[in-house]
Amino acid sequence: MSDNSSLNIAIVSPYDFAYPGGVTNHVSNLAIKLIERGHSVKISAPYSLDHGASSNPIFHPIGKPIPVPTAGSVARITLSVTLSKYVVPFLRENKFDIVHIHEPVSPTLPLTFLRLVQNSALVGTFHAYAKRRRSLSVSRYMLRRWAKRLDQRIAVSEAAHEYIQRYFPAEYDIIPNGVDVEYFSRQSKFPKEFNDGKLNILFQGRMEKRKGFPHLLKAYSHVKWEYPNCRLLVVGPGNIDRESAQVISERGLKDVHFVGFVSDEELPKYYQMADIYCSPATGDESQGIVLLQSMAAGTPILASSIPGYRTVISDNQDGLLVDPWDELEFSSKLLMLLKNEGLRQRLSTRARDTVKKYDWNTVTDQIEEKYRNALSLKLAQNV
Repeated sequence: MSDNSSLNIAIVSPYDFAYPGGVTNHVSNLAIKLIERGHSVKISAPYSLDHGASSNPIFHPIGKPIPVPTAGSVARITLSVTLSKYVVPFLRENKFDIVHIHEPVSPTLPLTFLRLVQNSALVGTFHAYAKRRRSLSVSRYMLRRWAKRLDQRIAVSEAAHEYIQRYFPAEYDIIPNGVDVEYFSRQSKFPKEFNDGKLNILFQGRMEKRKGFPHLLKAYSHVKWEYPNCRLLVVGPGNIDRESAQVISERGLKDVHFVGFVSDEELPKYYQMADIYCSPATGDESQGIVLLQSMAAGTPILASSIPGYRTVISDNQDGLLVDPWDELEFSSKLLMLLKNEGLRQRLSTRARDTVKKYDWNTVTDQIEEKYRNALSLKLAQNV
């Protein structure tokens, strides 16, 4: 098979395809790029809605997701043990060259594909990072027999690689999550209510404990007192948690605007409108797509100094890193950014250079190469 030949590819995700998230966004964008290059692609994932799935011709829903608390977040996955009756005919009818499974050892849809794929080359991408995961510590020996079926393995960052290597030792290539640099750098028209001369601080993400939003609020309470000409914009799905509501109430915070969920079409303008992007995540982030989106938009970043973020941001070069638990350090660095336009410009310029290596075209090149390698290995095994 030549390097330019068209491939028939299945991309499998464990997460509810109706709900936004890093892996879901990764899968969607990868599929778009692969189709643009002439490949045939189908996506399979759980789906929580009873309507709308059929409007996407490449999406094949399998399984109903349920929310499962994990690592300070909520994973919306299917735990059904009867997925084989859907996976087998899906594989038989499509005869895929490549089955690309994201989080291959996650229950239960990825594992079902990993067990049942016979004639296709198997590629696995590992996204997760955690200091430890008790469930994997217990189940890794049982799961290793299935993980060995992968022909090629990808980790999205050094942090993800270190994590998965601990449980499933093997050879992994690091291929990061991608970002559409052109899309997020394209100039947009800003909403008038947030374009009045005040400096905008942006938080974009789900309202989950590990995203660290209360830490940002505590830092903002100090900043707002000393630098009143600023506001905090909060973009993303979910309801505010009790701790955050308490901080806002007890400290009498002003100019905190909850925008809520924003469509992919609207999201770039919020990054571009922001003078500073803050991500105070407290851990278990393998890379941080939000950082890439902010860098592409040219928005200066203040982010947590956690392993996953340190794979993207070099402190004081293309962003600033901070201990989110240190309220005074956090507020000091945020205030420094607000007061120093030259620093913001320097970080923005460097970030625009850094983010080029994460552009989806570059990432897709690397993933396509893994597909070809997986096919070659599969063919060699069958000779």
